[in-house]
Amino acid sequence: MDTMTAAVLTRFGGPDALELHHDWPRPRPQHGQVLVRVTAAAVNNTDLWTRQGAYGLPDDPAAQAGWLGAFDFPRIQGGDIAGVVVEVGPGVTGDPVGRRVLVDPALYGSDDDDASPVGYLGSEADGGFAQYVAVAASHAHDVQDSPLSDEQLACLPVAFGTAIGMLERASVRSGETVLVTGSSGGVGLALVQLAAARGAHVLAITSGSKGDAVLANGAAQVFNRDSPDVLARIRAAAPRGLDVVADIAGGPGLAAMMPLLRDNGRWVIAGAVAGPVVEFDLRRLYLHNVQLIGSSMHTRVHFRRLVGLARDGQVRPQISSTFPLAEIADAQKEFAERRHIGKIVLRPQ
Repeated sequence: MDTMTAAVLTRFGGPDALELHHDWPRPRPQHGQVLVRVTAAAVNNTDLWTRQGAYGLPDDPAAQAGWLGAFDFPRIQGGDIAGVVVEVGPGVTGDPVGRRVLVDPALYGSDDDDASPVGYLGSEADGGFAQYVAVAASHAHDVQDSPLSDEQLACLPVAFGTAIGMLERASVRSGETVLVTGSSGGVGLALVQLAAARGAHVLAITSGSKGDAVLANGAAQVFNRDSPDVLARIRAAAPRGLDVVADIAGGPGLAAMMPLLRDNGRWVIAGAVAGPVVEFDLRRLYLHNVQLIGSSMHTRVHFRRLVGLARDGQVRPQISSTFPLAEIADAQKEFAERRHIGKIVLRPQ
């Protein structure tokens, strides 16, 4: 049997739980699948938290589980994948072999275009921290003519996919004032870029040392999250109230900043890096007709729109650093330190 090199997760834990195998079985595309030779893969929070078993289960929040369910070992992680189709399985129409593709990492609950993800490559199915990955042909989107490099393309699926899902679900429009929390990370920078591209007036919260990078990605004004008067500064920047908060932090900031939303404002949240359990005054929701929107990744429609932006070069993913697959533990450790701006990319070859 043909083999490949893959970073295999053998148990829950940190980077040391990833073992590099040079003799892992090369996948064979099944019915409706294509085999993609991975040219670039990026690191993201979902990989980290899945590896730590941090998601829990509905009836057991402390359970070690994958993104949306029980986690099976061994597993190849990696949801951010760019590559080239090298083989097709039975039932695949057309001739995609040799085409450069961007892989949609979501596993959907139905065939409906607006279906929500129920799984994720790298958690509920093997992902792209390997030389090859087999995926549904419908998930391998042709980006042959995109001006973006493979490394840039690999930055898009999870971060920009999550961001475009948030903005779509919150119906962000031109002229609106949008506050982005955690704006220097992969999803945060994507939110800043995509919201600004829609014509929104983007305000952003980050650490003081990363403010210039956030401004360069389209923010009109940046606020230091550690400043004692950060709420007053945001209120002064949006005296009529915020139209939308795009939140990937959660934690106590939700209750503190909720009064900054105008009546009929929208708060969309897709992360909880500052804490998953919050307390806030429900009267702020119903007396002011505020919408609180949960957003988990993207739909097929959202991802196709992202692919269109990638083909036209209308997105500018920021790469922090690049590692060979053999140095995946070092890449994961750098990611966990959270001093980087943008995405950390792996090159399997």
